[in-house]
Amino acid sequence: MGRRADETRPGRAPGGAGASGTGLPDRAAGTRPGRTGTGDRHGEAGPWWSRHDGLVAVGAAAVDLVGFTVTSQLDQGRVPVAGCLVVVAASLFLLARRRAPLGVLACVLAVNLSLNWFSPVGQHYGAATVVALYTAVRHHSAAVGAAAVAGCVAVLQFVHPGLPAPSLMEFVPNAASALFVAGAAVVVGRRQRDAETRRRLLAERAVSDERRRIARELHDIVAHHLTTMQLLAGGARANLDRSPEAAREALVTLEGSGRTALREMRHLLDVLRAGDEGDEGEATAPQPGIGDLDRIVGDSRRAGLPTTLTTDGDPRSLPPGVALTVFRIVQEALTNARRHAGDGAHVDVRLTFAAHEVRVAVTDDGPRPGRPVARGSGHGLMGMRERVALHGGTLRTGPEGTGFAVRARLPLPPDRQETYA
Repeated sequence: MGRRADETRPGRAPGGAGASGTGLPDRAAGTRPGRTGTGDRHGEAGPWWSRHDGLVAVGAAAVDLVGFTVTSQLDQGRVPVAGCLVVVAASLFLLARRRAPLGVLACVLAVNLSLNWFSPVGQHYGAATVVALYTAVRHHSAAVGAAAVAGCVAVLQFVHPGLPAPSLMEFVPNAASALFVAGAAVVVGRRQRDAETRRRLLAERAVSDERRRIARELHDIVAHHLTTMQLLAGGARANLDRSPEAAREALVTLEGSGRTALREMRHLLDVLRAGDEGDEGEATAPQPGIGDLDRIVGDSRRAGLPTTLTTDGDPRSLPPGVALTVFRIVQEALTNARRHAGDGAHVDVRLTFAAHEVRVAVTDDGPRPGRPVARGSGHGLMGMRERVALHGGTLRTGPEGTGFAVRARLPLPPDRQETYA
């Protein structure tokens, strides 16, 4: 918890964490790395209608019926009803295309084979075949896809015995069409896998950022309570002989501070273990806010650091994330003051409610002369900077007069006008 001058401005989230969260999420919001919901068993990409097999089947049937009707009318002057029923039957298989892609393709090709063999209208390479081939290639290996393409091309070579065999000019377009469909399936599949990889990496990064925030949260809580416990234990030892009552009161406060530290650490560890649905664990308590400032200011006084709390303006309710940020700023600043300024210093905590923002300032008048300078890790100030940045506020920390000051400004939504209770 190093003390150095610094400022955080809106729009930046220092410390390398993303700005996608505001404060500590509850346990139910935990995200497992590597898991992303796709909503589709095969993760197929495409327009919304392509994810509804009923619409796909109806569309394919309509296209194939139009093609079969036009071809029959031109070749025979009539439209065989049996052929229309067969065309519709081929499209109905598409309803199961995601569950059994190869089976559906085989059924569609069998229907087309019978239609081409028994109908004198020539080859039938319709929309149902295209959809079935695309699905089979999309969800199977390259070898299976190549076999599917070969099967489609082979089926088109079987025609009615009364018709001439397909010429090379007819074979090439059919083969090219099958290859084009297979190529499109491969490209879409690769794009979808890349998108899934990006989503998984983003989810893992979000979990990592969340855990870094929790680690800083854990640092704030434990540092505050352990520093308080250390000072209370020292005060109890000093007063044990000359003022047993004061020593007893300090020990009672020490016991409560230790209990609070353990409870909050347990709750935070529950969040770190989030994702184990079978372990519900103990229900987490509400996060602290402005209403808890009196408590930590009282703890600071009992620990031997004269501290005052002043509220200016019209107090009102705050968004939970903002209220938690105010509490953590004051908590960390008091911990720093006890560690760096120590006995003999005076600390003033001032909370100001303005029209569109809340301001918090924690200032001390510095350590007594000759006190050694304590060095810290800087994690506490880093946590403060990130919390303020996540809410679009500003933070200024640094020497002021003979002491040190922490000043933060946090914007408020315009509709937060209720009186704080």
